[in-house]
Amino acid sequence: MITVLAVDVGGTNIRLAIVSDKGEILEAVSTPAHFSKRNISAEELLSTLASAFLDFLDNKANVAAIGIGFPGFFLGNSGVLSSSPNLPLLKEVDLGKAFSNTLELPVVVQNDALCAAIGEHRFGAGMGRPNMIHITLGTGIGAGLILNYLPYTGEDGTAMEFGHLCINPDDHARVCGCGNTGCLEAYASASAVVSQFEEKSGIRMEAKEIYQHSLNGNKQAKEILLTAGAYLGAAIAEVVKILDIRYITISGGLSGAWPILYPILMKHLNSRVIPPLKGKITVVRSQLDDNSGLLGAAALAFNINQDFLK
Repeated sequence: MITVLAVDVGGTNIRLAIVSDKGEILEAVSTPAHFSKRNISAEELLSTLASAFLDFLDNKANVAAIGIGFPGFFLGNSGVLSSSPNLPLLKEVDLGKAFSNTLELPVVVQNDALCAAIGEHRFGAGMGRPNMIHITLGTGIGAGLILNYLPYTGEDGTAMEFGHLCINPDDHARVCGCGNTGCLEAYASASAVVSQFEEKSGIRMEAKEIYQHSLNGNKQAKEILLTAGAYLGAAIAEVVKILDIRYITISGGLSGAWPILYPILMKHLNSRVIPPLKGKITVVRSQLDDNSGLLGAAALAFNINQDFLK
């Protein structure tokens, strides 16, 4: 059986999996990373990732190619990282070529949120949909667009930077990792929820713990999650008004707070769309147990010698 190595690079973890062409995850591991450090160099990044890949691939046969989802802007499907909002030292880095030379395998690298959109479209809640938007709620917030059954990257790979929509234009809005203020990511990502709760309570805990506290009656925790859901709904409404795409899927760690996020999200979404769209937008949680990014990277690896998932 021919398989591929799929990789999902996050701010705090690198997830690796051996995946079949049917979308079956045959083996998977997660290893800690520190890519939330803004001063990481290209050399340090390449060394850390290559070491993790080689360790996981040791003694594994029949791996035909490698697909990698990485947070940043890529020039088409070239594997060249033009920049990354939260990693400012990384400019014009040919990740695809560098890893291919080191690992002696074909390698394709693409934006992590677009990989998640591809995975959800191929194997999850978006199967069969001609058009869909997929949103990832993790350390940051990303999104990918499927348009007429194909991934859409934009002219220079910066399409659907959903997390950097300005949803709070106030002069004292929260600062985002991209350097701007008022971005959605600064209010509704898992890391933003963690930071806001620590500011209000003096206690630092993971987003899933904050969600549990909200269920147990902690008003600060619930208020932060409700605010995140309201901003998410408002941001989705703006995107829907531009694209007229009515099917939205959501994955990522913070989607675990779905029972709190979803009602307020839908309320603000429907209050902000134009009348012909009210009540006609479907928003669903991923069916892939947060594996959409891995499976999208795998799909790219299987298509590495073909057009971009044509």
